Amino acid sequence: MAASLKMLGTSALRHCVRSFTSTHATCAGKKWRLENGLSWTGSEYGPMTDLPDWSYADGRPAPLLKGQVRRRKQREVFARRAVYLSAEVDQGIDTWMMKKKVKERAKEQLKSSMLKPKGNLLIQKKE
Repeated sequence: MAASLKMLGTSALRHCVRSFTSTHATCAGKKWRLENGLSWTGSEYGPMTDLPDWSYADGRPAPLLKGQVRRRKQREVFARRAVYLSAEVDQGIDTWMMKKKVKERAKEQLKSSMLKPKGNLLIQKKE
């Protein structure tokens, strides 16, 4: 009975004690990494995540780990999307320029097809 009360008391204390802080949690070294152009966490990219953990004694590289394969695929997908979107923007700019030229030609054609002054008005404009 005494043992059960003792356990009950410690579990009650465990639930009553709260830690209180007025600061937010930060990653150690985050500010330094960002100032030096590195990732905000140490595990996003870099030699610690991209290079293999080990290699064979004869110099052959180790097979890629699952995380390395996944990151490589993500980067490839990102690069393909960037190229696709860049090509799409270039195509949009070309289309916009073509439409602009067509509008200018239509404006010039309208201007050239307008009635021109005759007689005295033509003479007065030349002077």
